[in-house]
Amino acid sequence: MFARIKTSGRYQYLQLVANRKEQGKTKQQVIATLGRLDQLQAKGDIEKIIHSLAKFSENTLLILSGKGEADAHAVSIGPALIFDRLWHELGLPKIIGELLDGRKFEFNMERTIFLTVLHRLFSSGSDRSCDRWRRDYAISGVDGIALHHQYRAMAFLGETLTEQDGATPFSPRCNKDLVEESLFGRHRDLFTGLDLVFFDTTSIYFEGEGGKTIGRRGHTKGFRPDLRQMVVGALLDSNGRPLCSEMWPGNTADVTTLLPVVARLQSRFHIKSFCIVADRGMISADTMKKLEHPDCNMPYILGVRMRNVKEVRDTVMSDMAPCLEVYPESDLLKDPSPLAVKEVFVEGRRYILCQNSRQARKDKATREAMIAALTERVKSNPKGLIGNKGYSRYLKVNSGGMSINQNKIEEEALFDGKWVLRTNIMELSAEEVALKYKELWQVEQVFRDIKSVFDTRPVFHKRDETIRGHVFCSFLALVLRKELDQRLEKVGHQFEWEDIKRDLMALQEVTIEESGRKLAIRTASVGACGKVFQAVHVAMPQSIRNV
Repeated sequence: MFARIKTSGRYQYLQLVANRKEQGKTKQQVIATLGRLDQLQAKGDIEKIIHSLAKFSENTLLILSGKGEADAHAVSIGPALIFDRLWHELGLPKIIGELLDGRKFEFNMERTIFLTVLHRLFSSGSDRSCDRWRRDYAISGVDGIALHHQYRAMAFLGETLTEQDGATPFSPRCNKDLVEESLFGRHRDLFTGLDLVFFDTTSIYFEGEGGKTIGRRGHTKGFRPDLRQMVVGALLDSNGRPLCSEMWPGNTADVTTLLPVVARLQSRFHIKSFCIVADRGMISADTMKKLEHPDCNMPYILGVRMRNVKEVRDTVMSDMAPCLEVYPESDLLKDPSPLAVKEVFVEGRRYILCQNSRQARKDKATREAMIAALTERVKSNPKGLIGNKGYSRYLKVNSGGMSINQNKIEEEALFDGKWVLRTNIMELSAEEVALKYKELWQVEQVFRDIKSVFDTRPVFHKRDETIRGHVFCSFLALVLRKELDQRLEKVGHQFEWEDIKRDLMALQEVTIEESGRKLAIRTASVGACGKVFQAVHVAMPQSIRNV
């Protein structure tokens, strides 16, 4: 049965019609003519009829006449449906449950941690802001969780363990370490290990005092030397999957962390040997001396500071041997501008000089633009250049004032598009070493994600354990995000994270209540949302359901 419009003369009439079969053919029978359409619309009679019929339907959305009272509430359902599935499939509820064995909390610890992690994914910020944020999201099992429960959950994750074997000089072993180790153990088998481990750090400053011991002033990457901070390190495998996070006081230098972290990684995950890949910021003369010691059996591929290391600047960079062009085999790494590589030995130390012609052109164009701007500034306002680090290296001061340092320009041109690696792996060719290091660029986006997700400010916690828990929830958010990326990649999809967030948040459920009846209506799936649900094998909720 359905409604139709019948035109007669210059008027339209609304009719109720039913289909019936006669001798195998479908015919329409007019049940009733409800009246002229314009008159029914003018009086609001159509809404009245539908409103009256709606009380006899179990699954029909009410279309109101406007005379009744109705309550409507909308919540976003996409984020929790996707990431709760990933959370469970990674085994995190069971891992957290095992840590809670013998301990009793009056609230659901696992749900509290999941709530905090989900907040980190979609709206990074303080735990106080999470308490307000969750009102607009449908998240199972979080009713009754208060702000002080979140604080206690953070303290639980950052709580120091009684057994401290394997702790670094910078930080103790905590409950969060046990979570990371259990995650690794659950997702490895006899045939999996760590061939490559990528290491990077960032810093997070505090709004306030910032911890008893972990909050310290040091070299800041957030351009806030006036505030206390902490240093956060992250280690990833060759697929970009996060392995673990490390946290140190804010005055810990990057160059002092590599060897203790490597030793701790071997101890925590029971791995005898792997190749550590790190950028030049992690390397010091003392670190290299220890890595080269006969008792150290650690394969490494490390970036080198080209300008600051004399033998690199004077010997490796000036080597006249020809380079060999290298193309990666993987389709994921195809680059129209090939690498040019060659190896150079200096007193037994193996260096790999690499150059990318496209990057060289970019470096040259950037420098020329800077010199052009600098030339104008020297003419118009030379005093304003004092203290400008970006410009000062291209300036020289003489009796006549300031001028462009042409020798420095020529010197800098020697470094265009180049980088130098140092490695102790003799089994790999220079080309293979260069491509292994280039895998660090594959996960460069992951490191940017780390710094974005770890941007958990404002951090108002004062205790070290709650600070560690707060930051660790950002690490778990990164674990979930990379798990989703891999599920999407497996089925051939690649979406920007901002698009995924927007489309998942746009999937809402609107609950309408009138006269004691409730119906929930799901909004349409838009953009990447449907593909994400398919990749994670989550069924899309019903369009309309009774509540």
